[in-house]
Amino acid sequence: MELDWKNLGFQYLPTHGHIQCDFADGKWGEPEFKTDPHLSLHVAANALHYGQAIFEGLKAFRTADGRVVIFRPDRNAERMRLSAGRLVMEAPSEALFLSACKRAVEKNLDFVPPYGTGASLYLRPLLIGTEATVGIKPSDTYSFIVLVTPVGPYYKSGFNPVEALVMRDYDRAAPRGTGRAKTAGNYAASLLPGLLGKKKGFPIILFADPKEGKYVDEFGTSNFIGITPGGEYKTPVSESILQSITNESLQVLAADMGLKVVCGPIALDALDQFSEVGACGTAAVITPIHAVHDGDRVTRFGAKDKAGETLTKLYKELQGIQYGEVPDRHGWLVRV
Repeated sequence: MELDWKNLGFQYLPTHGHIQCDFADGKWGEPEFKTDPHLSLHVAANALHYGQAIFEGLKAFRTADGRVVIFRPDRNAERMRLSAGRLVMEAPSEALFLSACKRAVEKNLDFVPPYGTGASLYLRPLLIGTEATVGIKPSDTYSFIVLVTPVGPYYKSGFNPVEALVMRDYDRAAPRGTGRAKTAGNYAASLLPGLLGKKKGFPIILFADPKEGKYVDEFGTSNFIGITPGGEYKTPVSESILQSITNESLQVLAADMGLKVVCGPIALDALDQFSEVGACGTAAVITPIHAVHDGDRVTRFGAKDKAGETLTKLYKELQGIQYGEVPDRHGWLVRV
């Protein structure tokens, strides 16, 4: 397949295949490479009825010196374990998770975009309950799958500012629900508010906290980060917010740059404390936010056509590490 590497969108493209490993009789089987992209599931499979389905997202990169590396897969393995615990699922071990990711990339090396194109290979580890059951109970069998696909920027605008809409009519997750788990159901719940936001002209929405509606929770697809004029990197903490590995990494880089990292509540009526705001996650890394619309209140941050200085530095530093242009001083890259 001939691909226009520099103009890839963020969408699924077929590759050589995926890795699958099944759990049954209390143990994991041997991972297998599958070329057929279709799964055979029982009509009563738990994932289809009771939502035992979680996933991860991470990327592999071709570096400046020709290596192929995966960014922090150990943290994704840990987050899958935490998500599985919340949904009473059998999680793959870190060793199984890492070996499956590596093998999925190895089997699809020619789909890892060339260095300099700005594209990457997206990995989607998936865990689903497969037992046939009509009674509400955790599945006794599971399939762990790692599929890959080459991707470009998540947003067509790339690293350019967009405007966000505070979505007050819907919550992403309940205060003590499954918000911290990367479950399929949480993303299904965000589809309608996301669609309503797009119909109003906003490519991204911002959820208020589900308990009081007074605080920043997270964007529809990513964590909230804000930079103050005084040199603080602020991000909210909540039981209903997914723990972003990109946010975690940016916090380390922010501290390296001398910024004070502050994790705690951020009031929606105090957004004017920030000179820069961004949405961060695996897919887009950082999406600069030029304005947040909350009813009749509009809070603006920096220029409409240019990302702020600090977010630009953070974005370039993280991307530089991922593409091998900046030393991997924190040991985040795993070579394939």
